[in-house]
Amino acid sequence: MRTELVTTLKRKATDLLSELAKDKEPILITQHGLPSAYLIDVDSYERLQARMKLLEGIARGECAVDEGRTVSNDQAKAKMARWLK
Repeated sequence: MRTELVTTLKRKATDLLSELAKDKEPILITQHGLPSAYLIDVDSYERLQARMKLLEGIARGECAVDEGRTVSNDQAKAKMARWLK
């Protein structure tokens, strides 16, 4: 991953965006020598969001199991049958 100064982003935004679209490598933007933001391409961002949504769903499911909020196979089939009508 490469690092660029915020001033470089200001001066060369179009060039950085072109390179980002081409090589898909995130760019760390620093301000006053400290990490400030990551610049990533749209496809990578959307994949990360989809992955996060999936992982959050799995975590909610694991919590439900831990808390005993489960249904039997027959109950699940009955609920699914109602939704699929």
